[in-house]
Amino acid sequence: MRIPVGWARAGLAAGAAVLAWWGLWAYAAPAHFFDVFPGFGQHWTAAYPPFNEHLTADLGATFLTLAVLLAVPAVRYRRATARLALLGVLVFDTLHLVFHTVRHGTLDTGPLLASLVLLAGGVLLPLVMLPLLPPDPA
Repeated sequence: MRIPVGWARAGLAAGAAVLAWWGLWAYAAPAHFFDVFPGFGQHWTAAYPPFNEHLTADLGATFLTLAVLLAVPAVRYRRATARLALLGVLVFDTLHLVFHTVRHGTLDTGPLLASLVLLAGGVLLPLVMLPLLPPDPA
């Protein structure tokens, strides 16, 4: 079973938008990102001190790179490009999940579980999308 090209493009675009938002935030305002991410009264990144401007900005650059990789097939769909972008996201998200599964920083149980659920979703989405990607449009 394959999803329609429009659905694949929408999923890729949604992933690109989230990563671009996080990437711009972390790159342009690394201290604010570190102190506030993910927002909504939570402070997940700040639970892993100390703040390092260089590493936080580099994380933003990584998010922006992944956003571009997802945006390309969202705009001009090609299955091979979509697969490559999703594989890149899958590698990053898997390694990110493993890190936070092992290292909890100063997070209490509730925020830790919420962060792990979000990170697991970042692994599951590309895993689900990869086999469902449609062939190239005619």
